[in-house]
Formats: sequence, structure tokens, C-alpha cells
Amino acid sequence: MRETLDFIKSKINDFAPEIAIILGSGMGHFCDSLEGVSIKYSEIPKFPVSTVEGHKGELLFCEVEGKACVIMQGRFHFYEGYTMREATYPVKIFKKLGIKTLIVTNASGALDKKYNVGDIVLMRDHINFIGTNPLIGRNDESLGTRFPDMSECYSKELRKIAKNCSLETGIELNEGVYVAVSGPSYETPSEVKMYKMLGGDIIGMSSAPEAIVANYCGIKVLGLSLVTNYASGVTESRPNHAEVLEIGKRSAEKMIGLIKKIIGNIC
Repeated sequence: MRETLDFIKSKINDFAPEIAIILGSGMGHFCDSLEGVSIKYSEIPKFPVSTVEGHKGELLFCEVEGKACVIMQGRFHFYEGYTMREATYPVKIFKKLGIKTLIVTNASGALDKKYNVGDIVLMRDHINFIGTNPLIGRNDESLGTRFPDMSECYSKELRKIAKNCSLETGIELNEGVYVAVSGPSYETPSEVKMYKMLGGDIIGMSSAPEAIVANYCGIKVLGLSLVTNYASGVTESRPNHAEVLEIGKRSAEKMIGLIKKIIGNIC
């Protein structure tokens, strides 16, 4: 971890980010108008490299709405072959950089017709169905306690700010429970029915591990999910990654606007 931190700090000098943003599929346009220090994942010692289409694979250190931020343009997934600890390694680096708030975004499938493609869902909670936990293994007391509390994985304070910002911008914001699965295959119709019965509203292959580690590190988390498709069996359509990316690109502008508004209101 020290080698990673030393390299990053050598690139950003005295820049001290307090907010981290992890961009999901189709959200790369968030950084189009931003200027700062960009570092490719492949250049950072011991840092994983994103292998998924639609994930640029760079860290951008910049100001957003007057706040010092670091933006992950692409994340790491368990299905890429990384361990959960490897996939969430950046969150631990954020902790060491002094990050206080983490905003995670993702593309998701709706488990119910009450959501429409293009809707933004505020993540109230999650169900981790990936089958493992990123905190398994020897604990680092400098990061967090061995058995961290997850009763408020997604900050009530940040969710309140997000709701107020949605009202001010006129951007509709639903609230729901995110089901995290390992992927990379999409779910079967029977699995979708089960996840819905268990209390899930939307489903995806990321975010929950990052939120778990952030809570462990004492970082407040806000989760925003863009519905890009219906899960298998909800409608006659069949999900595919190309469709996810396309819907993400078409619907990203309102998500970007909302995130910037939220950042501007975080103290």
C-alpha cells in the first residue's frame, strides 16, 4: 500500500481530495469537462487494471463544484478474476488519502416494472449475493475494526442531501435495495423472482463490496444506480452489455447533473 500511496502523492503534490467518486458503466462522460491530474491504473504500482468495455481505467484528481475530488473512471469486478480484496483495494487507498465521502455509481437491472429504464435509484441498502466478503483475511487495524457495523451502509445524511438535490433539479430519484451478484452471466428468470422476494429492487455486479470496505474504513457512502435494463423475465427483452452501455450514455447526463449538485451540497 505504501508504494501505491507514494506514487500517487508524487503525482498530485499537495492536492488533498475529500470526496471519491467511482463511475460505473456508461458514466465516463462525467469527466469530459473536468481538468486535473489523470493517472492511468496501469501506471500505479500494485493497482488493478480494468478489463471491462466502458471503463476507461484512470484516476482523475480534480475539483468538482469547488470540492477536491478523486474520480475512478472504471472499477474492478470480482468476475474479472480479481479477489474481493484486490477489487476494493482503491477504497483503502482513498482512506489513506483522507477521503471522507465515497459516491458509488453503477448500471443496474430492474427487478420490477415499477422502475423504468433510465431511472436513477438511490441505494438505501444492499444484499450481498456475490458469495464472499472483501474483508475476509487478516485485518489491518489502521483501516478499521475486525467486525464493522453495516446497519447504515449508505449514509442517511447523504441520502437526505441527494433527495433535496433531486427536488431542486427536478430530477426524479427513486429509492431501493441493490442486489449484488458475482456475474458475469446475467440472472435467470427464477433467480430474479427469488431476489425480488428477498426484498431486492435492482441488481448489478458491483458497488456492494466497495460500500462494505468504505464503511469499514469510516468513509460515508452514497450509492446511485442508473437502471439500464430489466432483469431476465421481468419483460420479454433480454439484457446485454451493449444495451447497458448505450442506455448509460443516453441517460448519463441527468445522473451527472445530480451528482455535481450533490457534491456542491456536501459540507
